[in-house]
Amino acid sequence: MLSFSALVPILILLLLGAIDLWVYVDAEAHSKRGTPVVFSTGFLTVDTPAAWFFGSLLLSIVFIPLYLTIRGQVG
Repeated sequence: MLSFSALVPILILLLLGAIDLWVYVDAEAHSKRGTPVVFSTGFLTVDTPAAWFFGSLLLSIVFIPLYLTIRGQVG
């Protein structure tokens, strides 16, 4: 049986995976309603559900707060 300290990283990864999946589903719903969640800067544009998903999958600490901020502005 795994110890609690061994389970913590697994639980964190599962939680982050669930949040990343929620970001994709929510971004897809916004896109279908005609209010896509879009972030653009000089060299980077994140405007599709897949881009939000992969961004949050690879850089969760940056993309998840960014998504929540932009999503709050979109409505």
